[in-house]
Amino acid sequence: SSVGLFAQLEVGWGTRGNSSGLREVWNSSADSARPLHCLLPYCSTFVSPFPAQVLAPKFSVCLLFFFPHVLSLCLEEILKLNEDPRVHGVCLHLPPASLTSRVLNTIKPEKDVDGISDLNMGRLVRGDMSKGFVPPTASAVMELLERHGEVQGRGGKTNDKVSQGRVRSSSHWLHEQQYKAWRLRSLKLQPLTPVPSDIEISRAQTPKPVDQLAEEIGLLPEELEAYGRTKAKVRLSMLDRLHAQPDGKYVLVAGITPTPLGEGKSTVTIGLVQALSAHLKLNSFACLRQPSQGPTFGVKGGAAGGGYAQVIPMEEFNLHLTGDIHAITAANNLVAAAIDARMLHEATQSDKALYNRLVPSVNGVRRFSPIQIARLRRLGIDKTDPGSLMPEEVSAFVRLDLDPSKVTWQRVVDTNDRFLRKITVGQASTEKGQMRETGFDIAVASEIMAILALADSLSDMKNRLARMVVGTSRSGQPVTAEDLGVSGALAVLMKDAIKPTLMQTLEGTPVFVHAGPFANIAHGNSSVLADKLALKLVGRNGFVVTEAGFGADIGMEKFFNIKCRASGLRPNVVVLVATVRALKMHGGGPNVSAGAPLPREYIDENLDLVAGGCRSNLRKQIQIAHLFGVPVVVALNVFKTDTQAEIDLVCQIAKECGASDAVPCHHWAQGGRGSLELAQAVNEATSRPNNFQFLYNLEIPIVEKIRTIAQKVYGADDIELSPEAKAKIDYYNQQGFGTLPICMAKTHLSLSHMPEKKGAPTGFILPIRDVRASIGAGFIYPLVGTMSTMPGLPTRPCFYDIDLDPVTEEITGLF
Repeated sequence: SSVGLFAQLEVGWGTRGNSSGLREVWNSSADSARPLHCLLPYCSTFVSPFPAQVLAPKFSVCLLFFFPHVLSLCLEEILKLNEDPRVHGVCLHLPPASLTSRVLNTIKPEKDVDGISDLNMGRLVRGDMSKGFVPPTASAVMELLERHGEVQGRGGKTNDKVSQGRVRSSSHWLHEQQYKAWRLRSLKLQPLTPVPSDIEISRAQTPKPVDQLAEEIGLLPEELEAYGRTKAKVRLSMLDRLHAQPDGKYVLVAGITPTPLGEGKSTVTIGLVQALSAHLKLNSFACLRQPSQGPTFGVKGGAAGGGYAQVIPMEEFNLHLTGDIHAITAANNLVAAAIDARMLHEATQSDKALYNRLVPSVNGVRRFSPIQIARLRRLGIDKTDPGSLMPEEVSAFVRLDLDPSKVTWQRVVDTNDRFLRKITVGQASTEKGQMRETGFDIAVASEIMAILALADSLSDMKNRLARMVVGTSRSGQPVTAEDLGVSGALAVLMKDAIKPTLMQTLEGTPVFVHAGPFANIAHGNSSVLADKLALKLVGRNGFVVTEAGFGADIGMEKFFNIKCRASGLRPNVVVLVATVRALKMHGGGPNVSAGAPLPREYIDENLDLVAGGCRSNLRKQIQIAHLFGVPVVVALNVFKTDTQAEIDLVCQIAKECGASDAVPCHHWAQGGRGSLELAQAVNEATSRPNNFQFLYNLEIPIVEKIRTIAQKVYGADDIELSPEAKAKIDYYNQQGFGTLPICMAKTHLSLSHMPEKKGAPTGFILPIRDVRASIGAGFIYPLVGTMSTMPGLPTRPCFYDIDLDPVTEEITGLF
């Protein structure tokens, strides 16, 4: 099989103007030719690149240099080749005087085909043959001396031996490309009693350097882009390298209907992977969403887990991370700016003036950009010469004719800012009266965030960005980001954000942090790509534990019906998180508020309330998972106020309700050791029969898909569509969007649309007040009741406690 791109650097001498060195390097695996990358066209000598029989590379590149400039040019080209993920090896054909240490050591060790770097020599001296190897030339000389006692120079037998040596060194490279068994070194925990604050626990642990963690789990150096010492982006090229590697086991963590107290899904996820990897010695990966800055500075204070089950460093996890949300904010607001600018220009210019500005003459040449040609094709205009368009074709091309009242795209900011929910833009005199009402969403509610989470490649993301519908024209046609001409720029802004971020838990086990779509109006799950990369890395018998937002009726249902459809992946088991105090609330306990003292019902033993919550909400959430044919393990997240009788009762009723197992978890106080029973239950459940199925067929009408979710998942008697919702459904059917999956936008505080209705409500009609579409993300989202996409700050936000020590640069107050 073909290996990849190997580059050979050569130097030639010649007289200025002599172009005999200009060649084409033939593709050794095809009959086509590739043009030579030639920096100086007067180079006159040429030495062939790797022969086709050596490695059977896809193709080779020969770089010719004029001798006086060889050092600077070599260094420049080597640095380029080092960072080119398509290039897998570099060998140097340079005059001996040019082979300085600076040149030799510039080549990345993993791309050093000839084994001439000081690092490789040091490994040989130390006897480390696992990573080092004897340079091909030296190997050939030694073999010839042993056989004949003579050497013929850099030709004849020696050249043959060098080629053979390069085959051996490249075989070493091939071996490095294969899947590697993990050599994970877990970090030791020494839990304290009472449990310190989350940030104190995080700071007490010294994380491994991220490149060390990457090496332990089989990532190659060229697949890593470090962001400081403890986090790094992972390149998607890893999927190509390990495409033949079987996937590991796929575990989804969901929860019962959440309460203001929080149930700890993220903490359970982290505790589970710490138990699997650090204690059972089974490869495991956690895949988590990136937290929004809004809750971090608003109410929640962070989302890195808690206690002795955390992602570290927790400050970096909760603040900025690698800038993905900022990239989404920039991309989203570029679309918004493009919309308003386009409406202004169309309102104030003639067709001819618009056309001349959209397709200007540059140095006497006028041409369409590729994205403009794509728009012409969608309009049915098969022309590429700007001068050949008829007046009616020019008008159709330049006028999107967006209806200002039907622009659905909003601006975003990653801060809870209630006063941006409704704003008026265009009030300056320079906007020439183009005022309209619009608003801001929280950044994680952007459709671009949902796209990031559902895309399975860079090209897929680019296509989804192009398909985003930003509004409707006055003639009733959808207007897309590609119509605006902005989709290519969006892909540029998002090209780094598409790579998952590698971090680690308190016990040194790997975590992918990627994407963070709003779980109310989007699907609320981490990215498809993070899951796919992790499933390859853990190996056939490993585990990938991914988390869904809110309760099983929202995050889990969307995980199955939307994310699994997009990814093609099928889960092996669902871990359903519950707490005694949440079950008490669903069993009839009084309401609580975050930060307020707990009523006595939640502190004292109350078996009746626990039983009521189990037989209503917990039972219903287990049944929802069984609708999809997936086994369920209930994880009871234990708090210090829980009694043994309450814990035993929950586990007993959960099993009676159909759970494969139900176990108490003590990871918050003990780390992975406190989740060993859960890890063993999950391991056993993955061997059980799995009859996964989707809840509905995509071909059934939109209304029937909504009704199926309302009745089977929420327990409603039926649905009721507002006139606006009916009109929107008719419109989406006319536009060909009727086969998209459904992403219900509903309160997370109840199985119904009524937040105050706890347990498992029945006998209600689910009202659908509106229906909207995220065409780029690929789903229809009905609105059940009023959904806020821009949270507000409470009276006393978390930022009152967050501070920075200017001397030590330590952050305080995150938890």
